[in-house]
Amino acid sequence: MEKILNVPNHVAIIMDGNGRWAKNKNKPRVFGHKAGAETLRKIMEYSRKIGIKYLTVYAFSTENWKRSKEEVDALMFLFKNYIKLEKENLLKNKIRFMVSGRVEGVSKSLLEAIKELEEATSKDYEMTLNIAFNYGGRAEIIDAINKILKSGKENISEEEFSKYLYNDIPDPDFLIRTSGEFRISNFLLWQIAYSEIYITDKYWPDFNKEEMEKALLDYSKRERRFGGRLDVK
Repeated sequence: MEKILNVPNHVAIIMDGNGRWAKNKNKPRVFGHKAGAETLRKIMEYSRKIGIKYLTVYAFSTENWKRSKEEVDALMFLFKNYIKLEKENLLKNKIRFMVSGRVEGVSKSLLEAIKELEEATSKDYEMTLNIAFNYGGRAEIIDAINKILKSGKENISEEEFSKYLYNDIPDPDFLIRTSGEFRISNFLLWQIAYSEIYITDKYWPDFNKEEMEKALLDYSKRERRFGGRLDVK
């Protein structure tokens, strides 16, 4: 494998395909979500190892409430269990945990677990894991606008507006989507304005270290223009 020369500061991932992966194995969808949680752990640890400073993953969208109650309940249980099981690992690896999303509809016990882990990992960290949970890009923008209206401020700049989003962290340099779908699904609509995008046919449970390296090598060979143009020689 070639050396990754240009490691992005912030990688965002749409972790798609858990359900289809499970279906292909004649397993229930929750089986795929459990496998997806294991994949997240491996990708998180690898990301920290190579120097990525921020990893944002799309875990549960505001639209996911439309799924069956059985699946939603399973996802809530898995996330709460993930928080419990990952605390020691996050602390050991100096990874800060944070969640971006709305609190409406989320149980009090889960919100308390999230807050506890956020506080426990908020010091002495080298990487940030940002979980987009009960998240929607449009909802985030509307919530930011409402905060600005309540503050009474006017003539907000783009830089100031960013501070009203769920978490004030750098915009993603690189967006990865698994499962081969060519859409962004209401994810980080404000933040990915100039993110490089990579699509892979692999379902999320099959997205391993080698697949991550392949994606990062692709990113490493790109030249980011941010709306400008390269000098023509």
